[in-house]
Amino acid sequence: VQLQAFGGGLAQAEDSLRLSCVASDYTFGGRTVGWFRQAPGKERQFAASINSIGSNSAYADSVKGRFSISRDNAKNTVYLQMSSLKPEDTAVYYCAASLPSDNSDPTSPTSYRYWGQGTLVTVSS
Repeated sequence: VQLQAFGGGLAQAEDSLRLSCVASDYTFGGRTVGWFRQAPGKERQFAASINSIGSNSAYADSVKGRFSISRDNAKNTVYLQMSSLKPEDTAVYYCAASLPSDNSDPTSPTSYRYWGQGTLVTVSS
């Protein structure tokens, strides 16, 4: 499975951005998808995840209430809607997909087999 993340860019504080993660494989619909982010000089951190059918999602405390993850399996796409952006949201955002029907901890990067190339989000104050 190949993943491509789109939608990053420059935003101001309180702005909104929507990231998209597009998969090349029709089996994408059977996989948990997560978004992780890595700020300069910091480790990659979990942001949000969604299960294969979109019935269950999880969020890091730092983004809860501001970010929303969703998916359209017919389009092999997962979205991350980011609102009320803060400068501390500045990071490279990566999407990742698990193996099919994998029920491992969705907040752990080790639960994901496939990773996209990342898209940079920069938020200015």
